[in-house]
Amino acid sequence: MTFNDIFKSSFLENVTSISIVDMVLSMVLAFAIGLLIFFVYKKTYAVVMYSSSFGVTLVALTMITNFVILAVTSNVVLSLGMVGALSIVRFRTAIKEPLDIAFLFWAIAAGIVLAAGLIPLAVFGSVLIGVIILLFANQKTSVNPYIVVIRCDGQESEKKATAYLAEQTKKCVTKSKSVRKGEVELNLEIRLKNDDTAFINALSDMKGVESAVLVSYNGDYMG
Repeated sequence: MTFNDIFKSSFLENVTSISIVDMVLSMVLAFAIGLLIFFVYKKTYAVVMYSSSFGVTLVALTMITNFVILAVTSNVVLSLGMVGALSIVRFRTAIKEPLDIAFLFWAIAAGIVLAAGLIPLAVFGSVLIGVIILLFANQKTSVNPYIVVIRCDGQESEKKATAYLAEQTKKCVTKSKSVRKGEVELNLEIRLKNDDTAFINALSDMKGVESAVLVSYNGDYMG
């Protein structure tokens, strides 16, 4: 092998397999779409506490996916090796909110489509998805669900409490019931007739009712 053969290696040939203009344009667009995903997530997050780290992850994930796919599309052999390398990666972070999964797939898909050179599809698709999520994710229903937790001292007070709730609300459904000696605990899903929650005060003052708690409820009951 001569000195010239070293510089004819396939490694050095890969340097020019993707032009600088393509790399810069693709990464800049990936960053811009990542910011769009981050903005939509910030406006529509449904968890109790907003996670800024997850939002930054969405931007980074779009860009990382983009340059990985750029490398894969430039070399068939590299693509096979990349599949094998990524197959050993395992993620242990639990995704508690279903909408967060959509954001993750959105970021990955945007990076892939951009790296494939389908820029109009990536831009139009991302804008359309963002508008749809903004329209539906924060949509407020006319009847918000609530959970009422009642502690009673017996069966008679339980019947009176549930009957009173049924009169004061549009819907009253028992979700769970826990019975201990001298105490009954009920979890009921209710739908309010209006925004007035004064009936909880009257419920807690009823004879035999030890406590009554009203909790805002997102509809995902875990029994």
